[in-house]
Amino acid sequence: MQATLPAHLYGCPDAWARERTAVFGRAWLFLGHEAEAPAPGDWIATDIAGHRLLAVRGKDGVLRAFHNVCRHRAGPLVDGARGHCDGELVCAYHGWRYALDGRLRAATGFGAADGFDPRAFGLLGLRLEIWRGLAFATMDADAPPLADHVAPLEALLSGRGLDFAAPALRRSHDLACDWKTYAENYLEGYHIGSVHPVLADELGAAEYRVRVEGDLVLQEAVGVNDGPQAGVWGWLWPNLGVNVYRDGAMIERMTPVGPGRTRLDYLCLNDGGENALGEALTASDRLTAEDAAICEAVQRNLSAGAYDRGVLSPNHEIAVAWFQSRIAEVHP
Repeated sequence: MQATLPAHLYGCPDAWARERTAVFGRAWLFLGHEAEAPAPGDWIATDIAGHRLLAVRGKDGVLRAFHNVCRHRAGPLVDGARGHCDGELVCAYHGWRYALDGRLRAATGFGAADGFDPRAFGLLGLRLEIWRGLAFATMDADAPPLADHVAPLEALLSGRGLDFAAPALRRSHDLACDWKTYAENYLEGYHIGSVHPVLADELGAAEYRVRVEGDLVLQEAVGVNDGPQAGVWGWLWPNLGVNVYRDGAMIERMTPVGPGRTRLDYLCLNDGGENALGEALTASDRLTAEDAAICEAVQRNLSAGAYDRGVLSPNHEIAVAWFQSRIAEVHP
């Protein structure tokens, strides 16, 4: 029998600080699709657990990732989720200018200073790798290659002849719950009958299987009919859902934004564009609303003080047990 993590870890500032460094500071983090930055000067940016990251297409056509922070006094280089800059990144605070490959081009108006070498003040770079058009970055110089991280999911998709389409739509939803609360909800189908009545009806008597392989949790409804939710749900450590449906795919990033606060970032993939998403988008909105309501209610109870620890089902919550075991490793 495995007990759950203690309730105080959900929304605790100390837990948040440890997870920022020990989980997100060492993982491969999804930034976006490379097709969202097709031309030199195009960029995409995000904030994950307080890490402000960007990727920009260089004049040589290479997509590179950096911290979205100027080396002078920490001003921002870009603002928003995506955009374009004309040949260089310019700090919004004091106007320092950087080439698209991260080199400091001009410390605008800085003046002569003993010992100041512009070559030592380039942008803080990150490892960036692409898988099936999806751009990931890591702050860990020693992290295994991205291909190792996604290998189980790649094998599954390749074995079934599944491809990813082009980006069609981005959406975001803010939740009043800890990122772990939402991730754990995603990792089990135990709650479907209670929380998702329409989905439960679609699944019918299908066998719901969950397995863990490496950094991947795979969920499948075996024998399901051809409803809009029929498909494969893959989840990559630490916070990325890769949902492949009959109408396309949906990338779902569970983005921690602070203790007890989460933002869901969706990237829908469909070669027909937004209008071709059809029933899958409607179903996703319904499921998100249902999951948000229960996760926020659970978070309120985790924070109320009556509940400390529970117990995990060996039949239904094997992936939750795996997730909580990994989270426990970063907390004393």
